[in-house]
Amino acid sequence: MQPIVENIPLLAQGIAYTVALTLLGYGLALVVGTALAVCRVSPVPPLRWAATVYVEIFRNIPLLSLLILIAFGLPDVGLRLPYFWCGVLGLTLSSAAFVCENVRSGINTVPVGHAEAARSIGLGFFGTLRHVVLPQAFRSMIQPLVNVFIGTVIGSALCSAIAVSEVTWVTQTLNIQYAQAVLMFLVAGAVYLGMSLGGAALGGVIERAVSPGGRGSGPSRSTGALDVTAGAQA
Repeated sequence: MQPIVENIPLLAQGIAYTVALTLLGYGLALVVGTALAVCRVSPVPPLRWAATVYVEIFRNIPLLSLLILIAFGLPDVGLRLPYFWCGVLGLTLSSAAFVCENVRSGINTVPVGHAEAARSIGLGFFGTLRHVVLPQAFRSMIQPLVNVFIGTVIGSALCSAIAVSEVTWVTQTLNIQYAQAVLMFLVAGAVYLGMSLGGAALGGVIERAVSPGGRGSGPSRSTGALDVTAGAQA
C-alpha cells in the first residue's frame, strides 16, 4: 500500500477530476438531451429531422473516437479547448443522445388522451409538455437515466486517452512508476464502482419519492431496485 499512501494527494486530484467530468458531462447531457427529445416529438418536421440525425450520429460513434476527434480535430478548425473541457464536451455529446431517447420513450408512455385533454383546455405544445406530459413521464425515465449516468461515469475513464488527469490517467501514471498494475487499477475500479452504486442508490431514492403512494405505499410495492448496467455508450 506504500504507493497509495505516498500519492494520496495525486489520487484525490484524479478522483476530483473524475467527479467533475461526470457531473458536468451528465448535467449538460440532461439539458441537451431533453431539448432534443422535445424536438423529436415536436410538430415541426425540420426539428424532428435534425434531432433524429443528431441521435443517430452520436449514439453510434464510440466515445473514445469522439473524444480524440474533439481534442485533436477542433484545433484544426481554429478552436482550442483545454483537454478537460474536451472531455466534458465529448461526454455531453455522447450521453445527450441516450438521454434524448430515454426522455422520448418516457414521453411515449403517457396516454395520448392526456395530451389531448390538455390541448382542449387551451394549453399549447410546450405547456402540455411542461404541465402534463413530462411530470407523468418522469417516473418511467428514472431507471434509464440512472443507467446513462453510470455510462457517463465509466466513459469518463476514456478521457485519460486525451491526457485529462482523472483517476484512470493517475493510476496509469503511478503504475508506470511503481509497476503495481493490479493495485492501482483496483483503486480506480473502486472509485468507479462507488460512484456508480451511489448514483443507483440516489436514483432509487428518487424513484420511491415520485412513485404513486410515495414512501408510504404498502408491502406489495416494488423495492425500486435499479439495474446498474452501464449505458451502451460506455
